[in-house]
Amino acid sequence: METVTRPSSPLFGLLNGVWRHRWFALALIAILIAAGFAGPRLVLGPEVIVEQAKRGNLVKTVVASGHFETPFRVEIGSQMTGIVTEVLVEEGQTVKAGQELIHLDAREIKAAMIQSQGVLAQAEARLRQLNELTLPAARETLAQAKASLTDAQNTFDRTSSLFKSGFSPNSALDEAQKNLDVAKAQVRSAELQVFTASPGGSDYVVAETQVNQALANVEAAQSRLAYTTISAPRDGILINRSVEKGSVVQPGKTLLVLAPNGISQLVVGVDERNLGLIELGEPALASADAFPDQKFESKVSYINPSVDITRASVEVKLDVAQPPSFLRQDMTVSVDIEVGRRDNVIVVGTRFVHDLQTETPWVLAVVNGRAVKRNVKTGLRGLNDVEIIDGLTVEDKIIPSLSGVVSGQRIRAVVL
Repeated sequence: METVTRPSSPLFGLLNGVWRHRWFALALIAILIAAGFAGPRLVLGPEVIVEQAKRGNLVKTVVASGHFETPFRVEIGSQMTGIVTEVLVEEGQTVKAGQELIHLDAREIKAAMIQSQGVLAQAEARLRQLNELTLPAARETLAQAKASLTDAQNTFDRTSSLFKSGFSPNSALDEAQKNLDVAKAQVRSAELQVFTASPGGSDYVVAETQVNQALANVEAAQSRLAYTTISAPRDGILINRSVEKGSVVQPGKTLLVLAPNGISQLVVGVDERNLGLIELGEPALASADAFPDQKFESKVSYINPSVDITRASVEVKLDVAQPPSFLRQDMTVSVDIEVGRRDNVIVVGTRFVHDLQTETPWVLAVVNGRAVKRNVKTGLRGLNDVEIIDGLTVEDKIIPSLSGVVSGQRIRAVVL
């Protein structure tokens, strides 16, 4: 039997050889592919995300939480015991100074006031009677008494002269003397009547005292009547109401609580570790927990001199000159108190600084494709950023501290 041999080509031989050593070929291809990817990393180093130092404004804040309130609250009550006939306001209502809030039963007091007004009218009439009738009549009587005294004196003088001349009996002289004495007595009586009816006299003082007493009684009744209407002492918002129609109220019992209008305050607790950073007048941005996106301005106005040992905090109050309309009494708030500020300085993130809490902080900067250690001097430290006073420029690129890169290592920087 004849065997036929086919001529072989170079391509066929190459393919045949590759097929016979296919596993080796596959391994070689894999090695070449891996080298294509790993080659730049081995030669140029790994890719590392870096950040370029920049200038900016840095603000350091102390964060605290607390509540909103007015500097003081006015407790409104009754000055007398009485029965509530009407409550004119509701809790949460805005009121004006002098606005009527509560009415008490005033029937008995009104009757007492009418009675005291009647007594006053009588006392005033008595005083007018003294001025208009008694005093003029007493003065007229005095004038008549003085005229009679003059006649009696003249008669006595004539009779006395005649008696000395022997032309008048002794009985006539005695009669003239008696008439003179009576006339003098009548003058003295009339003078007393004029004096007592005149200002400063006893009758006038009694009448005037009665008028004053009656007037005082009227004023007392009017005051008691005024107590039956409880009004707002100043502008504000009623934040509490504990009275209803028909209630029996007594002095000293709080019926309404008023939060006056004006400068309001935020009362927060600051960690005592931050006490040295807080100063009077420092500005702050605040927000209510119910409206976190609506910020409003405030200013530190009070720092409690004592520390709450149970909470290790210090009470701080901040004035709010223009509180937003959504704020409510005792609403929970968060406050960022500005305790430090630097403008137009080199600022980097704290995550880029090594040994930040020590006296020798440093960063890794990118120089000619390598990580190079740079000692830096830090300034103001914020929550996430820190001021670099010396050691960096705005042209430098820095590596995060947790990147795993070491000083001297070659890297490929990728700028954020």
